[in-house]
Amino acid sequence: MKAALERSRGAIWVSSLTANGPLVPGYPASVLVADASLGNLGARYIAVVPDPDNRFPRARNGEVGLAEGWQIARAVHQIIAEDSDRMSKRAIVAVIDVTSQAYGRREEGFGIHQALAGAAGAYARARLAGHPVIGLIVGKAMSGAFLAHGYQANRLIAINDPQVMVHAMGKASAARITMRSVDALESFASKIPPMAYDIESYASLGLLWECLNLEDPDFPSAADINAVENCLRSALLDILADPDRNLVSRLGAEHRRASRKVREVMRLQW
Repeated sequence: MKAALERSRGAIWVSSLTANGPLVPGYPASVLVADASLGNLGARYIAVVPDPDNRFPRARNGEVGLAEGWQIARAVHQIIAEDSDRMSKRAIVAVIDVTSQAYGRREEGFGIHQALAGAAGAYARARLAGHPVIGLIVGKAMSGAFLAHGYQANRLIAINDPQVMVHAMGKASAARITMRSVDALESFASKIPPMAYDIESYASLGLLWECLNLEDPDFPSAADINAVENCLRSALLDILADPDRNLVSRLGAEHRRASRKVREVMRLQW
């Protein structure tokens, strides 16, 4: 792997969780696909990583661009098709460290909205077809990139680390949109969890199934890898024990009270 990929948390954790197993051939350098086991099931691990030679310059630093969206969808649809006649469906683990979707005129002109929707739709289709889908957030999970790669998971797990953050946009962009300075935005975010970037605030919204403390996410020890593997196996068992396989578990936190109320009223009036 190139040096740029070796520094990527996505690449680090795909390699760690698959025991440095071989990648599935035929995918671009920016999309890592590896097959391994998880518990008693087979599993497909997928990550988007930086590629300095990406033919689309806006997708060279870990962004989810046109090629990445469609290739994620292909990797997911492939195992849906292969497992269509099997009782036990393989798990899918989205290893998430994505800085944003790719912003550019070419991306807009060639339909990045369709590429990202294709990826999100593939994960949703896999989940509805009975594949346990787990999102493992090891770095940034930003904007449309996170929606395309991982947000449709049955269970979301995150590493509790300052480099792990979830948001709709970067701080500088959010400051411009809200007409605040970055310092003022951070002060505002300390009181309003949905505006914050740290993973603890995101966890308070009820969207995470588990938040893990590790020694060093960039250079994981055997104990770190074992902790993540155990958590993935526990998440898998939790999914398999869930008869509905939906995303209702995300509505349990106190900060989702209004969302629960809206859904209740809609059910009564629909």
